[in-house]
Amino acid sequence: MSAYVLGVDIGTTAIKAAIFDIDGREVSSHTEEYALHTPRAGHVELDAATYTQTFTRAVRRAVQTSAVPADELRAIGLSAQGETMLCLDANNEPLRQVIVWMDNRAAAEAAELERHFRRAKVHATTGQPSFDAIWPASKVLWLKRNEPETFAKTAKFVLLKDYLVYQLTGSLVSEDSLLCTTMFWDINTREYWPEMLDYLGITTDHMPEIARQGEVVGTLSAALASELGISQGIPVSVGALDQACGALGVGNVDPGTFSESTGSALASVTVVDDLTLDPAAQVPCFAAAVPGKYLLHNFSTGGMVMRWYRDQFCSAERQIEELCDINAYALIDREVQSVDAGCDGLVVLPHLQGSGPPDYDPYAKGVIFGLTLAHTKRHLSRAIMEGVTMVLRRMIDSTKQLGAEVSEVISLSGGSKSDAWCQIKADATQLPVRTLKGAESAGCRGAAILAGVAVGMWKSHAEIARRTLQFDREFKPDPGNAQTYDRLFANYVRLQNTLQPMFVNDRV
Repeated sequence: MSAYVLGVDIGTTAIKAAIFDIDGREVSSHTEEYALHTPRAGHVELDAATYTQTFTRAVRRAVQTSAVPADELRAIGLSAQGETMLCLDANNEPLRQVIVWMDNRAAAEAAELERHFRRAKVHATTGQPSFDAIWPASKVLWLKRNEPETFAKTAKFVLLKDYLVYQLTGSLVSEDSLLCTTMFWDINTREYWPEMLDYLGITTDHMPEIARQGEVVGTLSAALASELGISQGIPVSVGALDQACGALGVGNVDPGTFSESTGSALASVTVVDDLTLDPAAQVPCFAAAVPGKYLLHNFSTGGMVMRWYRDQFCSAERQIEELCDINAYALIDREVQSVDAGCDGLVVLPHLQGSGPPDYDPYAKGVIFGLTLAHTKRHLSRAIMEGVTMVLRRMIDSTKQLGAEVSEVISLSGGSKSDAWCQIKADATQLPVRTLKGAESAGCRGAAILAGVAVGMWKSHAEIARRTLQFDREFKPDPGNAQTYDRLFANYVRLQNTLQPMFVNDRV
């Protein structure tokens, strides 16, 4: 009998479901998008039902298009964004809107927690070098101060993947890689951090149970099986953090590989064998998808900036997409390729929702600098791509400072589809950039690998992760653009550092 596994990736603005065969090859997939709510500056929320309904549609469609017999689907695995938090009542029903990971309303609370616990202690305990407004501990303290009734009624503070696992199985369970940025979690002991819970006024009873990454934590309920169009009783793997799954999905399972994902967030991942705490307190350390390994993992807003630009300033491109079925991003790509590197001095800081490590600053804002009458919309399109690439270059530099070797960049997620953006990354870093066939399903593939190994379909995470890898495009750096991008990078860093005091003074 053939065997298949389903991997579901819960992203910031979309949920993708994909089915993989016994050889790790994708046989079908489907993506469903949704829009976030931003009721005021710094606040990003969504109704819990939107996630569950979108999840159901994505899985059901992927199953329908696969023609896979129900009795040949062996397991389900989940990959998900971190930090997105729900408050559940005693019946595990949401008490309010979901607070999305990028919501940074809790900047003051993050600063308070950092002052109380001190950065060095936070880093040593959690692996995170600074306290961020997006961390769930900051959000819990904000709720305690600003929504005391919700705080008092909350029986469980859970993350989005925990909630979806509960919907599938009835078990409320989390795992190491997702818990790393809650700041409730001690990365050394694999237990909740008692001092943090005490300060917040909560206990371990408010937390989900703990599993290992990828562990099977239950089976699919009859009610959900009917909605999803698959058989009940299928084992459900708790999966891992999306960036951890994405790295596993592109074969980034051992030291020496550097992968970057330009999706809604820009994130970089390097796997290390041991817990590695950055002496400069810039690069966070996470549990990897494979238990016992760790990730050096930087992250910031990335493709979300390009999506915002498309939605707000590219109405003509979107209209052409509707009328002619030509992707709006592909049209933007053509415009970008017609502009020289460096955009004639235009510099963009792409921090529309604060900046993450290695240059953590929750108050950072987006900036367009150097604009003249000679610049056009095409220049701005390219400058946004170059601005995000400058963030990537900072990530690479900070990772190399920890002794990690970076000889090439594996690019995945939506940004990897752009030839223009990939070439900019190669030129700006002076490293070859390679993309993979099926890289857009890396998170799903990583989740599927974890689930497949958990139920015995495969013996080794690394072996199956590498078995069907196929590089399809390579972008070699143009030495002629090296000096231009060195100059742009210096200006980018100088502009960011110069404006930092203004960001703080202008905080909401």
